[in-house]
Amino acid sequence: MTWDPFMGDLPPDDEMPLDERMAMAGSAPVDAAEPTPGVSVEAHSRFLQGGAFVLDAPDRIPAVIGEGNRVLWAQGEAFMIVGGNGVGKSTLAGQAVRALLFGGTFLGLPVTPAKGRVLYLAMDRPAQIRRSLGRQFTEADRARLDDRLVIWKGPPLEDVAKSPLMLVGMAKQVNATHIVVDSLKDAAVGLSDDAVGAGYNRARQMVLTEGIEVLELHHNVKRGPNGAKPTTLADVYGSTWITAGAGSVVILHGEPGDTVVSFVHAKQPAEPLGPWQLSHDHERGRTEIFTADDPWATLRTLGSEVTVQAFAAAFYGPKTDEKEARADRERARRKLDALVKRGAATSMETLNPAGGKPVSVYSAVVR
Repeated sequence: MTWDPFMGDLPPDDEMPLDERMAMAGSAPVDAAEPTPGVSVEAHSRFLQGGAFVLDAPDRIPAVIGEGNRVLWAQGEAFMIVGGNGVGKSTLAGQAVRALLFGGTFLGLPVTPAKGRVLYLAMDRPAQIRRSLGRQFTEADRARLDDRLVIWKGPPLEDVAKSPLMLVGMAKQVNATHIVVDSLKDAAVGLSDDAVGAGYNRARQMVLTEGIEVLELHHNVKRGPNGAKPTTLADVYGSTWITAGAGSVVILHGEPGDTVVSFVHAKQPAEPLGPWQLSHDHERGRTEIFTADDPWATLRTLGSEVTVQAFAAAFYGPKTDEKEARADRERARRKLDALVKRGAATSMETLNPAGGKPVSVYSAVVR
């Protein structure tokens, strides 16, 4: 049978209309006894034996991304990537989707491949999301993408906070085992309101209860008088219920389009990972972790014709205070000139896009 999620041509076991599926969301057969009269099938299926629930838990955290105590995305818990515009949230989401579909790693951590479809809610600037995902795949991947990846374009038909069954209904309609919400602000309107935050969290928990894994992209707020670097859950935009219901929260920080951004694991299912500096290869849609303690390695990671400003942000970390940023640039210039002096780098003058004096740019020499 040809499968078309938008024309309703679904596999035989999923022919129930969406509204009926949403009404039955959460239902499951009960082995121990018939449902009690007056108690819904959904409620009956969630009664569990205490001993099994408490004592039969696995020794290690089952992970979608990670292993042992090094876990970014735990099974049964939402994983949230937070950051401003242009810092690489969708880039990382695309890398996670590729690993779910084809296997592999995410930031060096093993990924458990999806057994079903991945539903990607491309709600925040779908055209940009399409370009971002396009960097992860080639024509050779078309068959797998057609079979295992489903895209929902634009906002949901109803506000998820007001209709908590919406997310689980959408996932079940297309047999999804994983759902990517890109981004939260488009799924529910008014996330700073606790009622909205709690409503969204209820929708999220319904999805998780059905065994469907959730990856969410969200935005941060600026902290402090100078927009100090966000590092805590208090820096995540919206109601506290948004982060309270997530199992793992990562915060990215940098300027839009930065090649290097900071990574902080603000909420962890096990041991915290990082803090790291992430290096984005925007052309290929790839991201790597590197420790900025080797000037030559940092310069090589950044690519060719690197400005002093870009090198300083990568090597010393982004700064919002102009005095600190200026000091970092001077230190960076000395390190770069030292690399040129010993033949490990080259420099040249190029036109300044902002006008004024030419700008020095540097490239690592690879032997």
